[in-house]
Amino acid sequence: MADDSRIMTLPTVPLRGTAVYPGTMLNFDVERPASIAALNLAIGSDRMVFLVAQKDITKAWPTGEDLHTVGTVCRLGQILRVPGTNNYRAIVEGLHRARLLRITAETPCFWANVQLMADKPFVRHEQRTEALIRRCSELFSEYGNVSGNVTPEMMLKIIDKEDPGFVSDYIAQNVFLRFQDKQTLLEETDPVNRLVLLSSMLDRELNILDIEQDLSETTNERMQKQQREYWLREQMKSIRTELGEGDEENESEEYRRKIRELKLSEEIEKKLLKEVERLQKQPFGSCEGAVIRGYLDACLELPWNEKTEEVVDIVQARKTLDEDHYGLEKVKDRIIEYLAVRQLTEQVKGGVLCLVGPPGVGKTSIAMSIARATNRKLGRISLGGVHDEAEIRGHRKTYVGAMPGRIMNGITQSKSKNPVLVLDEIDKLGSDYRGDPSAALLEALDGEQNHSFRDHFLEIPFDLSEVFFITTANTTDTIPRALLDRMEVIELGSYTDEEKLHIAKEHLLPKQRLKHGLNGNSLRMTDGALRELIASYTRESGVRVLEREIASVCRKAAARIAAGEAKSLRLKEGTLEEILGPAKYKKENYLGESTVGLVHGLAWTSVGGEVLDVECTALPGSGKLELTGNLGNVMKESCQAAISYIRSRAAVLGIDPEFYRNTDIHIHFPEGAVPKDGPSAGCAITLCVVSALSGVPVRRDVCMTGEITLRGRVLPIGGLREKTMAALRADIREVIIPAGNVSDLEEIDRNVRSQLHFTSVEHLDAVLAAALDRSGLTAAESAGEAERKLAVLPETQDRKGITICQ
Repeated sequence: MADDSRIMTLPTVPLRGTAVYPGTMLNFDVERPASIAALNLAIGSDRMVFLVAQKDITKAWPTGEDLHTVGTVCRLGQILRVPGTNNYRAIVEGLHRARLLRITAETPCFWANVQLMADKPFVRHEQRTEALIRRCSELFSEYGNVSGNVTPEMMLKIIDKEDPGFVSDYIAQNVFLRFQDKQTLLEETDPVNRLVLLSSMLDRELNILDIEQDLSETTNERMQKQQREYWLREQMKSIRTELGEGDEENESEEYRRKIRELKLSEEIEKKLLKEVERLQKQPFGSCEGAVIRGYLDACLELPWNEKTEEVVDIVQARKTLDEDHYGLEKVKDRIIEYLAVRQLTEQVKGGVLCLVGPPGVGKTSIAMSIARATNRKLGRISLGGVHDEAEIRGHRKTYVGAMPGRIMNGITQSKSKNPVLVLDEIDKLGSDYRGDPSAALLEALDGEQNHSFRDHFLEIPFDLSEVFFITTANTTDTIPRALLDRMEVIELGSYTDEEKLHIAKEHLLPKQRLKHGLNGNSLRMTDGALRELIASYTRESGVRVLEREIASVCRKAAARIAAGEAKSLRLKEGTLEEILGPAKYKKENYLGESTVGLVHGLAWTSVGGEVLDVECTALPGSGKLELTGNLGNVMKESCQAAISYIRSRAAVLGIDPEFYRNTDIHIHFPEGAVPKDGPSAGCAITLCVVSALSGVPVRRDVCMTGEITLRGRVLPIGGLREKTMAALRADIREVIIPAGNVSDLEEIDRNVRSQLHFTSVEHLDAVLAAALDRSGLTAAESAGEAERKLAVLPETQDRKGITICQ
């Protein structure tokens, strides 16, 4: 450790990314005002300056805490101004290692108290020391041979030196090392240890140089090969030109001509012409040239200025829609409204409709009919199972095999700027690590943004505002809210049996007869036969299975006629079993005597409505509640809510108030293999449990639907149209519905509505009063029941044949 006489106060210059060693020279540029001031102060005194590296080289204005604690005391040799700049170049000679004790001032430059550091003593002529000096000298020489940065004069400086400190410092100053390694060597005061560290660092640097050299040789070989190939291609081009076998200039001019003929906007034309220039500069057969050709072809195939003349004759359009489809009045009315507006003004452009309904009701086919009715081209895109966002917006053309997205492909295939674009199964979109396709559709389906839709592959705006988008879905539950908000949703319900009869007579049977080579004389089916086919061989919301069954009938008829067994076939009710075999669906008898603990509920399924029976049995026990029938969480909660309501009303309902302690209740929903869930069975569950506990039977000619609360309120439900059709199929003529669903009756088919009687209720007491069969009660029981009925509100009959329990 040096004594106090070796403590000095010197102007200090922070260095970035370098270090200076004792006994070596260093020149460096200075641009910071504080560093220039420090050098000027050194020139004005004894030319001594302290150089120390800063820890973070990216910091423009370091403080004392940003400096390393070990630096070098140097003598300033010369300082020159760099011409044309405010920078200076300084040349210094390193004298001593020094430790930074503290910063005494920071303006106008750094002043620091430094303490000189002496190297530790070493034993001269020691074999290990000499071996390290030789090893470092050899590595330094090898480094010079590989890098070319070491001159013979530099080697002569150390070739006969025996001082390990000088050898290590000189080599470290003249080779490229990482800044952290240079600082480590500067802070090491043991010369022998410095040689050990330097030897390891030089080994690592030589390995890196070998790798760099290998990479450089590989690159040079590849470039020489490319230059040779380019020279050969140019020779081939000259030969082909001489022989008149083609000229790439003609290809570029052809592209330019096509681009100018399209009369595109300035932005798009400039972009495409720039790509043509890039293509012209590509060597023959290059991969990049093939990519550019594919890009230009994709852009030029788009119908930039091509559109069809839209038909605005609403009478003809309505006739076309009616020819293709029976029913679907909501969709047809919406299209007629659109065409009527187009007849009055041309400002309205495209639109976005979302047709939601169960499978087989004609969502995709009505979209195709819309294209025919409006005289627009049709493009169809299936979105089912799409997980990649690039499928919608395209891939960047830098990727191998890149192509435009499905929307732009649909526009290209339709060859029109204003087609009807059908996005099928939009509710089946998925999302994963590759992105969310539904989010990519937001811009395309937004009428305020899609006038400049940019596909990732094309990278130029395309106007989608005139496209009529029609999306189809089975449910809106899986469609993101932001996407659903951009579409006008039209719900298509299940077909009634009467509608299916008309569709079969007017569309399906003629279509299948034609397909199987039959005519109206060779195969005839009466209305009774079609009704039997619909009721006994199909169970669906649409008509797909019905069409397959009709096709099966046509095949059987064709086989008999071809075999000579008959010249024609006429089918009437009761003859289908001979053709199609036994009925697949037997009609259940839901009517009969009133039964305790059995209630007809109504359920919605993806293929239409169903009658869902609820069974309940009360047994002596300890108050356990057993739920079976493959129930979901929501339906289980409805059962628990029903029990809680009955407990709160036990006295009024004539039920033992202690039933929850001494009676086990088992609630079962038949068809246990079918999952069931939802809140709409609440009324049926409550009525069933009340019947089981009180022993009062439930009317078999009544079915019901409705969600319940703990206070006994009956809440509205969904799927009323399908549920009422299920009641009609089961020959149940009275349906109990929530009062909140009365307005939904307007959407139910008139034939269905005329054959059913609806009872609207607001409270469970009204359900119990309407559905429990009390005809078999004794006089005493009837008197008690009359007293309990005081809790039930009066009924009124409205002009629509709906009983309203107020």
